[in-house]
Order: sequence, then structure tokens, then C-alpha cells
Amino acid sequence: MSLMNATIDEIRGRLRAIIVERCLAFGDFRLASGKRSHYFIDGKQASLDGEGLYCLARLILEEIKDDAVDAVGGMTLGADPIVGGTIAVAGSMGMPLRGFIVRKERKERGMGDQVAGPLRDGDRIVMLEDTITTGGMTLKAIEAVERERNADIVKIITMVDRLQGARENIEEEGFDLVSLFTIKDLGVDPKGEPEGGS
Repeated sequence: MSLMNATIDEIRGRLRAIIVERCLAFGDFRLASGKRSHYFIDGKQASLDGEGLYCLARLILEEIKDDAVDAVGGMTLGADPIVGGTIAVAGSMGMPLRGFIVRKERKERGMGDQVAGPLRDGDRIVMLEDTITTGGMTLKAIEAVERERNADIVKIITMVDRLQGARENIEEEGFDLVSLFTIKDLGVDPKGEPEGGS
């Protein structure tokens, strides 16, 4: 199926299939949040695949098309391919959009900054994530952006919300979270077991 002329619903369906087929694994996993889980979502199996990244970028652009956004970015490493893909697809569609990456720590050399890329004071920005659990990494990235740049955070977009507190934590800080999919949308209950057994 050619995605160039696909509808947004078709693109959403294709991305969901890619996530279910390639990103979901079941077992015993420790998450970045420190929590343990019976399932894991390896978002890079979608975001580092040409078809998956194109679908993801198109859905993000659909979510921000009316928001007058100047830039998109997020915490390395999960956001890196998503940022690159989103600004590339935006450019191909004639939408001016810049990207930025937030390092885990401030750089010890050069400018000594934590936020990399052409992010300017006054920009309206959207933070991107592949998978979100508690929202802790996203909030750390936002802290860095607020410390180094005077940007207006319009919203946070994640590919998959694990439904383990991220929305509540993010909203408590005054930000909006948009989930392209929740773990329930992928056929997995929030406790980590596949629906219907196995």
C-alpha cells in the first residue's frame, strides 16, 4: 500500500499494525521509570523503520497542523528519529518546522548546553516521545528547555501511552498530553497481559 495518498485513518491503522507486529514484546522488563513490566514497547522498531517513521510523522503533523508550532523536540534517544522524521516530512509538505534534541545531561564542552538545535526564544514547541510511562523523562526534558530557552510548550505527543500515570503527572504540571495510541489500543491491558489470555 502506498502511503503517499493514504488517508490519516489508513496511516493510523498501518502504524498500529507496525507497533503490534514489531514493537511489542512480552516477558519481564525493567522500564526507564524503574517499574517492572510484563511487556515492553521498543518504539525504535517503528521510528527507525522508514514506513513506521513516515506514518508516525504524518500523525504528529496532523495533531499540530492548527497549533502554529515552530519546533518539535524531545529527550534523546527516543525522540531523536521522531524529531528528524517529523521535520523532514513537514518540509516535504511545505510546512516550516524546526527540531531540537534534549541531551540527558548538560554538555561539558562547547556551549555547555543541554538543548541542541535551532530552538529560539519565543518558539511554540511540541515535545515528542515514543513511549511514555510516568512522564518523568518528558518533564526533565521540559525543565531543560525552560532553563535554557524561553519557549512556549504547546503540548506533548507520544506514540504510545502505557497508562501508568504519565497523563496525570503531566497535567499536574500544566501541560497537555496527546497519545496517538494507548496500550489498550494495542490490545494489551494496562497491567501488561495480552487481552484474551496468553
